[in-house]
Amino acid sequence: MLIKEYRIVLPISVEEYQVGQLYTVAEASKSETGGGEGVEVLENHPYEKEGEKGQYTNKIYHLASKVPGIIRMIAPKGALQVREEAWNAYPYCKTVLTNDYMKESFMIKIETWHKPDMGEQNNVHGLDTATWERAEVVNIDIADKSAISAKDYKADQDPSIFNSETGRGPLGPDWKKELSTNSECPHMCAYKLVSVEFKKMGLQGSIENLIHKVEKRLFTHFHRQLFCSIDKWINLSMDDIRRMEEETKKELDEMRKEDEVKGMPIE
Repeated sequence: MLIKEYRIVLPISVEEYQVGQLYTVAEASKSETGGGEGVEVLENHPYEKEGEKGQYTNKIYHLASKVPGIIRMIAPKGALQVREEAWNAYPYCKTVLTNDYMKESFMIKIETWHKPDMGEQNNVHGLDTATWERAEVVNIDIADKSAISAKDYKADQDPSIFNSETGRGPLGPDWKKELSTNSECPHMCAYKLVSVEFKKMGLQGSIENLIHKVEKRLFTHFHRQLFCSIDKWINLSMDDIRRMEEETKKELDEMRKEDEVKGMPIE
């Protein structure tokens, strides 16, 4: 198992982030869905377990078009689907991704604490000493253009040139230093502890490292998009978000069924 903690500092308060995160997830789901693939929301409801209260979601990601054609031809049913279960007890959240075909041989667990600081805390997840010592800390700067490949770059998702109606941005080279000395501007850090396990002899190390590279890319893009869409969600309430999630679920189901109507089976 390969464990890394990603730290993402944002010029947003912990309370604001809760709305921004859910809004951005819903928007990203719509952009990834269509033609019988994408995100299928199975469950989305409140939960309470052992004194913890939050929102539970259960999703299936249909990924057939994301892999080479030869793999699609030989892969067993279920091998190209990833199940995502999430327990959002904000400011703590846990997400677990599994694959029904690989069962216990594959798992990605993401545990996140959202803290009103600049990312200076160590071991916020309370790991034992041995585990924490082997966990690598990775800092992600959402305004760093070098962290984005040329093919992935989108000007409307670039915090270094984005100027919000809230007065936040653009984020210059020293934006974190300036933020830490500005008591009027809200700030927070998302501490994301990612544990990746891929049990396959001869491939485990390389695949686990590859998955971490993918996770870092996803975190970087997601939080650049979140910040640059702040004017769209900053005035939304949690009730607004829940209504939006219900509407998004209906849209996703309709988008995924487009090919079924045409007689093309879903993977």
